[in-house]
Amino acid sequence: MTQATEVLGAAPASHLRLVGVVSAAHFVSHYYILLLAPLLPFVRSEYGVSYTEIGLALAAFNVVSAALQTPAGFLVDWLGARVLLIVGLAIGAGAFVIAGLVDSFWVLVAMFALAGVGNTVYHPADYALLSQHVPPKSIGQAFSIHTFAGMLGSSMAPASLLLMQNIWGWRGAFIGAGILGFAVAAILLAVRDNAPATIQAPPPRASTDKSPVGWRLLVSAPILLNLFFFMLLALMSGGVYNYSAVALGALYGTSLATANVALSGHLFMAAIGVLVGGLIATRTSRHALVAALGLGAIALVTMLIGNVDLGSLLIVVAMTVGGFFFGVIMPSRDMIVREITPPGSFGKVFGFVTTGFNIGGIISPLIFGAIMDQGNPRLVFLLVAGFSLIGIVTVVTGPRRPAATR
Repeated sequence: MTQATEVLGAAPASHLRLVGVVSAAHFVSHYYILLLAPLLPFVRSEYGVSYTEIGLALAAFNVVSAALQTPAGFLVDWLGARVLLIVGLAIGAGAFVIAGLVDSFWVLVAMFALAGVGNTVYHPADYALLSQHVPPKSIGQAFSIHTFAGMLGSSMAPASLLLMQNIWGWRGAFIGAGILGFAVAAILLAVRDNAPATIQAPPPRASTDKSPVGWRLLVSAPILLNLFFFMLLALMSGGVYNYSAVALGALYGTSLATANVALSGHLFMAAIGVLVGGLIATRTSRHALVAALGLGAIALVTMLIGNVDLGSLLIVVAMTVGGFFFGVIMPSRDMIVREITPPGSFGKVFGFVTTGFNIGGIISPLIFGAIMDQGNPRLVFLLVAGFSLIGIVTVVTGPRRPAATR
């Protein structure tokens, strides 16, 4: 309803402020996802709860996010991406301020559930705004900057939250995080949609040619394949991020310090790879090929790590190389989804396919945790490689867009 109908031809720099503020919102979303992790010991100590009990807060956040993200995508298409993004930022920020002010563990759990509601708007609203207002020749770079900002939010959260905790306590850190969200919401409120819409309405079709709409669009083959692809990426990242350090120690006796250096290298080069991938995405329309080559490189690197004791230095190098290629494929991943999305449906489609992150995030600990419990650390890397190969099949096969919209 609110998607673009105006013609191409926006001034080259007219969208830059919008890209900046949308990326800032993505920074906040990733910052909030990691909010509890560095502060968990302090929160748990004050309330005297078990790890299982405090895990209810994280579970509430993720379950609500997974359940409501697709409906939020429909709202984005109906009410407008900008207003929903402002509301989502305010909901998340308000939830964490309340959690910091109110001395009640169950209020904290409830506020994490409320923050999950706010979290549902980021992906559908961000991608709708970028797809609507950024010129086609720049959209790949805009997607890469957006993804990079999220990674930056993840990387800055632990240190900054612990700094605030040292000064004001964990409650002050919660409130400080909330102020950050309110600040970005205020900036977004001040930045008007003055970048002209760049997506043309599709040409009229014969009356017998009806595009899939609503849920019929979401359950079409290309959209479901992309949902599956996002789930595979979440499984891959979950295996590497959460289990590579312990798996390397169990498999080769790699020290925890070395394994964490390798993981840090992976994360850092993934962020650099995203920016490189954005440049690539602006110079080619063969996004499936870029994604397939990147996935192939990831599969080769992880199989090498899983089968060969490379020693400390080469382990770090291999993990770093794998991170770079993981980052490179991200803008192409987003472009593949954009290509199959009809105008007017960016919110619901991106909201739906990115639910794959939540699904993979729920499944990943069950799979890789069981593998480690069974004493088979090699399988952690082989399974990541296997998911990469399945991902190749996913991006290179099947129709490129819903049949009725071609």
